[in-house]
Amino acid sequence: MSDSQQNGPAPTWWSRPAAVPEPGPEAAPGRPPAEPAPGPAAEAAPGPRYDPWAAGPLQVVDQGAAGRGGPALWQLAVVGAVIALLAGCVGGYLGILAERRTGTRLELPQAAADNKGRAPDSVAGIAATALPGVVTLHVSGGGGSGTGTGFVLDEQGHILTNNHVVADARDITVTFSTGDSVTAQLVGRDTGYDLAVVKVSGVRGLRPLALGNSENVRVGDPVVAIGAPFDLSNTVTSGIISATGRPITAGGGKRDGSDISYVDALQTDAPINPGNSGGPLLDSRAHVIGINSAIRGADKGEDGDDPTRQSGSIGLGFAIPVNQGKRVAEELIRTGRATHPVIGVTLDMEYKGDGARVDAKGEDGKPSVVADGPGARAGIRPGDVITKVDGVRVHGGDELIIKIRAHRPGDRLGLTLLRDGRERTLDVVLGSASGS
Repeated sequence: MSDSQQNGPAPTWWSRPAAVPEPGPEAAPGRPPAEPAPGPAAEAAPGPRYDPWAAGPLQVVDQGAAGRGGPALWQLAVVGAVIALLAGCVGGYLGILAERRTGTRLELPQAAADNKGRAPDSVAGIAATALPGVVTLHVSGGGGSGTGTGFVLDEQGHILTNNHVVADARDITVTFSTGDSVTAQLVGRDTGYDLAVVKVSGVRGLRPLALGNSENVRVGDPVVAIGAPFDLSNTVTSGIISATGRPITAGGGKRDGSDISYVDALQTDAPINPGNSGGPLLDSRAHVIGINSAIRGADKGEDGDDPTRQSGSIGLGFAIPVNQGKRVAEELIRTGRATHPVIGVTLDMEYKGDGARVDAKGEDGKPSVVADGPGARAGIRPGDVITKVDGVRVHGGDELIIKIRAHRPGDRLGLTLLRDGRERTLDVVLGSASGS
């Protein structure tokens, strides 16, 4: 069988254009062209002949009828890629939805919301009770501006705070826990007790805090302090009473000592910082047992620190007992001034021994024991060294003043003193002096 054998005529789409015949001998005039000789050369053109050694490709370009051509292969490839991409996106999205709807999706456990109620004697319960009655004070005056705390005493708008918060203030603004602010007026203040009363007017819905009894306080009792440390209002801290009857003095910036306050303080480890001054110290029933007044901060200027840096709490806070605060507040509201209990003697504040010694002379050469005063009537003499008040030892003049001011004018005290090396006890009825 020859290479050109074929079973029938080539289909139209496999055909080639007719070949142009080569010129041959001229036909005789009047004679028809000679018939081609029969044989292989006379057969119809067989189409492309396979030649394994040819340079051209085996495939033949389809030159079929016009308009019957299909899409090119690259077009099919692009369409297929687009369809595959869309299918992948849809499949991925459906997969994500299916995963989220299955039980294997990630969901962290969380407690359900509760009614937000707390036990009344918890820190949260105490804070919820007391916060509506606590205010933040912003003051400005000749000495600059500052921030402190106070709390509402009554529905008439009286607010108790520290004297050092409002001292020399020209403008006082009171901000309540709701964020509402009003101006306040100074009613009265007392340096010796470091207490002051201001008043707001035209404010409805005031929530006075209940006053407790500082005589009931015991070491270890839980307490809550509320204030605005560093102007962070409505700050709540908690701790315990770490000591009672702690004699402290504060102030002393003036050379004459007229700004010194003497406090027989409640000591607490509840964090108290600048701005807490004047705020309430509360017991487990949300009753005020003290007025936060002072802290013992870390020493300044150590290890290269800035000596002007303001110290923060180190767990030693001091509050004025509420019994003392109540009496002073009542007097300030009634008269604008407070009274101080006195024994009518001048003390030698330079004395370095144990106890408080009565000076040999008073101010401006006056007698150190006021004639017909409480001390003179009790039998106190110049040079006596007072060592105890009602059996509680005192170690200096400051402590004696503090122990006396913890009482009211008219109270009777037992003073133990040394005279000529002998100890004796005298009863003294406290007198009264106007505060500053």
